[in-house]
Amino acid sequence: MGDEKTVSVQELKKAAVAFIDEKKTEVLDVNDRIWEFAELSLMETRSMALYCEVLERNGFAVERGICDVPTAFSGTFGSGGPIIGILAEYDALSGLSQAGATAVEQPLTQGAPGHGCGHNMLGAGSLAAAFAVKKFLEDAKVPGTVIFYGCPGEEGGAGKAFMARAGLWKKLDAALTWHPSETNEVVSGSSNSSIQIEYRYKGVASHAAGDPELGRSALDAVELLNIGVQFLREHIPDNARVHYAIIDGGGVSPNVVQPTASVLYMIRENTVHKNLGLVARVDKIAEGAALMTDTRLERVFIDGTADTIPNFTLEKALYKNFQEIGVPKYTDEELAFAAAVKKTYDDRVPSRLPGGATDTHPEIEAFVREASRGGTLVMNDFLIPQCDSRHQSMGSTDVADVSWLTPTGQIHVAARPHNAPGHSWQVVSCGKSTIGHKAVLFAGKVLAATAIDLLLDPETLLRAKAEHAEKTKAGYLCPIPDGEPPRVPGE
Repeated sequence: MGDEKTVSVQELKKAAVAFIDEKKTEVLDVNDRIWEFAELSLMETRSMALYCEVLERNGFAVERGICDVPTAFSGTFGSGGPIIGILAEYDALSGLSQAGATAVEQPLTQGAPGHGCGHNMLGAGSLAAAFAVKKFLEDAKVPGTVIFYGCPGEEGGAGKAFMARAGLWKKLDAALTWHPSETNEVVSGSSNSSIQIEYRYKGVASHAAGDPELGRSALDAVELLNIGVQFLREHIPDNARVHYAIIDGGGVSPNVVQPTASVLYMIRENTVHKNLGLVARVDKIAEGAALMTDTRLERVFIDGTADTIPNFTLEKALYKNFQEIGVPKYTDEELAFAAAVKKTYDDRVPSRLPGGATDTHPEIEAFVREASRGGTLVMNDFLIPQCDSRHQSMGSTDVADVSWLTPTGQIHVAARPHNAPGHSWQVVSCGKSTIGHKAVLFAGKVLAATAIDLLLDPETLLRAKAEHAEKTKAGYLCPIPDGEPPRVPGE
């Protein structure tokens, strides 16, 4: 490719990235409407319908209900390879209803869901990227395909893992995504595998005072399971995590021996193989609790995710474009809003430096300490240096299952004040603010610019694929058993 054509193609790339500003009204309308829908995992019917309508209107070929996941979909444009996937999420969290762009806790509907992880922004930013890549493919007239994937149920449903079980991601040359955060950085390192199991107990009701000997308490079984797991915690690796939530306590009458009770467990370990071993230990405790209470146990698989495979080649490509595009800058009004939000949690959230690599890379810690003024900035308006991290976080994501089947890269873009707690009303509020809007547009630009580079640079894709092949040579072990459908806890 000669210099003249290279310049022309690069100009088309700049025009495609700038196209996001032309689509700003449409993109941010999607952001705000998904925020308003606030649908829970695997129930995102209105959100899916909106995305599909917008994609079709903009010339994408849409397929609904892919991989037998009812609220999963795709929007495709282009032909031939490379094939670049851009991942979107759009599920909300229960009990986090909150007014937008306010520094006061103010539920719109008490107990209703809200976008406490910012997935309204995540999906809208990915949509912006897909628009820009489509624009480039049209103008440059080069071979290549962009696919916008609607991935439901990240918060409790693991939609991408079900899609991985179907082998969907294998056809991609690369996948890109992002997540709203308090920082601007390229994500590196790995994550824990996670498996969710619901343990349902069935007992016998009786009068707790008059006929206690006739009852078999399902709630006793749940409590014994929880106690048993509490003792197990001493004997699991430091990186493992076991969480639970009682989702059926058997009723509200203490004078009734509870005939039903159930508890949802989330079990985490470094790899799927190790995690399955830990799940088996919890299963034995659950069976023991049933024996001790003379109740019946039903074990219901809910979902599972793998551990993330980082791709340093893609991370470098993302960082290059992040440097060129820059990070969001804020008005005095936006900074005042962010400062007011920050005051709502400052006295209860321990101060820390922003970024995922400050604990493991001293040179990055030094940079971040200076750039963030010791972690006192209201909004982190700087880009954290890229690093090839092998650090394993304790959290989990179904992006991990994508990363086992195709090279995958992710970024964070600041969409809330420093130290803002995740899964909180503060995140919901910021998701419909101008701070959140800026994050959406900047994320879309970085993802789009990187996707365009991958379309134009086969050498980078070859390196990313070679790295991926080496890191995944053990083979993908899907944590979801064959035949298990996507399922919501309690159903």
